[in-house]
Amino acid sequence: MHLQLPDFCPPPGLRNAHIQSLLSNAGPRQWLVNNRCLAMRARSKTLLLNGSHDGQAVKLLAAFDRADRDNNKLAVLLHGWEGSAESTYILSAAHYLYQRGFNVLRLNLRDHGGSLHLNSGTFNSTLSEEVATAIMDFLRQQPHHHCSLAVYSLGGNFALRIAADVGTEIPLSSVVAICPPVDPAHAMERIMDGPVYRNHFFDKWTRSLEKKLHFFPELLDDKSLPHFSSLVALNDYFVPTFTPFRDASEYFSAYALSGDRLSSLSVPAYLITSEDDPIVPVTDLEKIHRPDALAFVVTALGGHCGFVENYRLDCWIDRCLAEIFSHHPFHYQ
Repeated sequence: MHLQLPDFCPPPGLRNAHIQSLLSNAGPRQWLVNNRCLAMRARSKTLLLNGSHDGQAVKLLAAFDRADRDNNKLAVLLHGWEGSAESTYILSAAHYLYQRGFNVLRLNLRDHGGSLHLNSGTFNSTLSEEVATAIMDFLRQQPHHHCSLAVYSLGGNFALRIAADVGTEIPLSSVVAICPPVDPAHAMERIMDGPVYRNHFFDKWTRSLEKKLHFFPELLDDKSLPHFSSLVALNDYFVPTFTPFRDASEYFSAYALSGDRLSSLSVPAYLITSEDDPIVPVTDLEKIHRPDALAFVVTALGGHCGFVENYRLDCWIDRCLAEIFSHHPFHYQ
């Protein structure tokens, strides 16, 4: 049922895990991808999709890239934490698939991609229902016979939960999750161990929350976000203040992929990760009771959502997505 993917063999100068992780979304690759995507983005349509969570209406922002040829092939792309539909790795995959005839829906998670003003509630990582229902809303408006889902980092965690919960209802042909956190508490520990990643997420998350409070000051009684010195302190404040969970431990457990969480998965799914991922430990895969529908693809190199395969800064994942989506052309009943 699953496809054998090509090997990932980057040249010597691209074998460092941190170079891979950072290069995928910044530096010269960002410039190259943005230039490649000019024509596609000029034709993109901005959409506001209707989703729901626990009976509450939600609006999610998306971009739709319709290919030049008529087809029923749709690729839905979802970014990671504090990324967006305009992230370099999303645009790279979108352009690659678009050139090969796929229509592409680039979806933003709540409070990402300039959408902080759309919903009064704050984003948290358990909100997979609203992503699933937003995809269903799009498919009601623009039906596609072939719908595949490709997702990165935290988005990959969302996608595997969605596929397990409602994958046949959407319906999905295939799912690819790239470097998803399996044990979120463990992933947060790894982020805290690396100053570059720790500072990146701390700064971006703090700015996002401050902007959220600008649009919805009623979310806090004192109208402003207290000062925090670390991600741990921010998590310890955020979880009981803005989510239904008592503490960070309970919150992380609520969206972990460990144990039997994915046991109902029946859609062909691929979890792609690397042994040198500096954020998501590859050993966490052992915590998943893997259903038959899920294949693990583990490379020796690649970093966290990197997989830059040559000095042209092409992404191996883009090739894999096109091959997987073509290999699973129709949804499974």
